[in-house]
Amino acid sequence: MIQLKNLTLRRGLKELLVAANLTINPGNKVGMVGANGAGKSSLFALLRGELHAENGDAIVPAQWTMAHVAQETPALQRSALDYVLDGDAELRNLEQQLAAAEHSGDGHAIGHLHEELARIDGYAAPSRGARLLTGLGFSQEGQQRPVAEFSGGWRMRLNLAQALMCRSDLLLLDEPTNHLDLETVLWLEDWLKAYPGTLLVISHDRDFLDSVTTHIVEVASQTLTLYTGNYSQFEVMRAEKLSRQQGAYEKQQREIAHLESFITRFKAKASKARQAQSRVKALEKLERVAPAHIASPFDFHFDTPDNLPNPLLRLDSISVGYCATPILQRISLSVMAGSRIGLLGVNGAGKSTLVKLLAAELKPQAGELISAQMLKIGYFAQHQLDTLRSDESPLWHMQKLAPDTREQELRNFLGGFNFRSDNVTDPVGPMSGGEKSRLALALIVWQKPNLLLLDEPTNHLDLEMRHALTMALQDFAGALVVVSHDRALLEATTDDFWLVADGTVTAFDGDLEDYRQWRLAQLAQQGQSGSPSSGDAQNVGRKEQKRQEAEARQKLAAAKKPLLNKLTKLEKQLDALSQEKAALEAFLSSEDAYNDANRQQLSNSVKRQGEVCSQLEEVEMDWLALQEEIDNLEQAHAQ
Repeated sequence: MIQLKNLTLRRGLKELLVAANLTINPGNKVGMVGANGAGKSSLFALLRGELHAENGDAIVPAQWTMAHVAQETPALQRSALDYVLDGDAELRNLEQQLAAAEHSGDGHAIGHLHEELARIDGYAAPSRGARLLTGLGFSQEGQQRPVAEFSGGWRMRLNLAQALMCRSDLLLLDEPTNHLDLETVLWLEDWLKAYPGTLLVISHDRDFLDSVTTHIVEVASQTLTLYTGNYSQFEVMRAEKLSRQQGAYEKQQREIAHLESFITRFKAKASKARQAQSRVKALEKLERVAPAHIASPFDFHFDTPDNLPNPLLRLDSISVGYCATPILQRISLSVMAGSRIGLLGVNGAGKSTLVKLLAAELKPQAGELISAQMLKIGYFAQHQLDTLRSDESPLWHMQKLAPDTREQELRNFLGGFNFRSDNVTDPVGPMSGGEKSRLALALIVWQKPNLLLLDEPTNHLDLEMRHALTMALQDFAGALVVVSHDRALLEATTDDFWLVADGTVTAFDGDLEDYRQWRLAQLAQQGQSGSPSSGDAQNVGRKEQKRQEAEARQKLAAAKKPLLNKLTKLEKQLDALSQEKAALEAFLSSEDAYNDANRQQLSNSVKRQGEVCSQLEEVEMDWLALQEEIDNLEQAHAQ
């Protein structure tokens, strides 16, 4: 097991952990969560022996093999597959010994080394490595390409594959889903669920954590707290804990106030002096309960755009690509006012190309892109972080964007993105990827766009900021087109999906689970070749059955979607009316309602109460009828 005992960890002048304790049992799959800068990555560096604790102990079993994802990838001329096989150090060591034995003609050593290779399943290593690379999106041809030919994002995938190739007892993964597409994230989840060792993973992807983890460690307030369960279960337990803590804090504050009141009133009276003194001592000995901090450091929203033309964009038989080669062809779609579109498709299918086309960063090679006259685009892409001036501050960037706005107003706005105090005037260069992403988003939000184009906006953002962004996008009045591997963000902010596949873009009827089933059916069809045996035929039959089930789910989802949208609107109406009714009833039950000064308000409130009750009844009847219609659809699908 892994044991941290009374651990104090410092990075520079900052104390990250103080007297922290933690025990992780073999086979646990643990998600590490906490704000950026809380100490998660530093804890990984400690476990790898790259950092040393100020005090306490970090104990990892000496016999364990540890694997982690390297941050740098040398520009090697060796093939991608060979590079991945290097992850199995024991395999490479045995291969070197075998080559030496064969060179020297040592028959006994040759026999022994072949036995050792068989013991570690070394002869199947190339096929294991190839499966890993295929799962991470590398083609058969790509697996033989030199490492030096791959871009930064693909090199990170190679490093991930190399870490997975290691037959490890402990696997450390720091933000493994960054730079992966949705399909590859799903593959990685399945791989990690089957991983037999102990897993520690830092991630800000809640769906990924829900799928993979059995425990959550919260890194906060310079300590480590272990929770049993996945991320959703952790959220419930943490909320209950914070609620209890806040209750204890408020109860103690009442007790303190009572003691202080007694001391103030009676400390000067001789008859009560002894009792007052005893209360002073009780107050001094009291172990103070801290208030629960549950407020997010982020507080921002998108202002309503000045104009909402319809449609915002229209694509008419468009082809687009690079140089003379089209990546996407025959695109005929429209982005309407209020559209909320998620882009689906495998890595390399052209999702980012489509977003660049919509953002006018790429011109059509054929066809026509027709923009509304009042179109105002807010475009977020990872490469835009490079356009920030590294020697200038967040405040400077805002002042350049809004030179006529008062500095205090800009400071207040940046505060909603957690840029406060000196952080507002610090240079951008040394900032983390998360801080730069927050600044890029702030610059977009300020401009009040009516069309948001977001290409992987959550990379580098922690869970709190992802939640704040999700809430802001839900209330955004303009249109949204988003590429993201963060399923929670996609599910919460989009209503429709476009599928980027086979060199074109089409509307996709269904949700993310339907897309996953569609991809599985597609992969199954691609894997069929030659004349199947009876066993193969049985497999094909099962695959066909799954394909048909996926199609049926798609049809059900398409039929339910307009009903569910109506249901959501009705639920919002119910919530608003219920809150208004509660406010009216609170006023009508108060003494103030019957003062002469409030006579008109009383009359209006009584009248409005009747209207609200009537509207509530109508909306509730509509909601029940709609719910019954949805239930009937689902029952018909089940039959």
